[in-house]
Amino acid sequence: MAERGRPRSRRAGGRAQSSSPRRPERERTQRDRTRRDGRRARLRRGLSATRASGAAKVLGLSNTRRAAVAAIVVCALAFTVAVPLRTYLTQRSDMTVQEQRQAELEAEVADWERRKAQLEDPAQIEAEARRRLRYVMPGETPYMVQLPEDKPKAAQPAPDQEPEVDGAWYQRLWEGTAGR
Repeated sequence: MAERGRPRSRRAGGRAQSSSPRRPERERTQRDRTRRDGRRARLRRGLSATRASGAAKVLGLSNTRRAAVAAIVVCALAFTVAVPLRTYLTQRSDMTVQEQRQAELEAEVADWERRKAQLEDPAQIEAEARRRLRYVMPGETPYMVQLPEDKPKAAQPAPDQEPEVDGAWYQRLWEGTAGR
């Protein structure tokens, strides 16, 4: 590489090591380290900048435009996922409601099946007819016993009270003035 006109020296300006007085060893190594670290950092920044600038050159976009495009892509993905997710959650809640309804209907069917099995017995049918319909077999004499607590108390007015007339207040007023 030296043949092409570049000096092989690492020092800037293409100068070779000069015969200047030497610095103390500690000071020189510390400065060299900071220079090397600075160069490495610049080199890293330069590489990432060249990568970014290379992508920007290829796409022809600046950083702001790339951020806007990324935001649009993220929003599009969010909207693309939002509708199916909402549909999934709605269907899932509907499915739990339908499963509860199915369980209730199955319990009701089981009750009706049990009741049907009871009514297949002729003795049960006869007992139901006697109890609910007050049927009697031919030759039997039915008796109805009413206990005082079974009878609803009739709201009969006392002899000194007049019965209340149902109707609107103006009808009662008219009947009171008419003397009925």
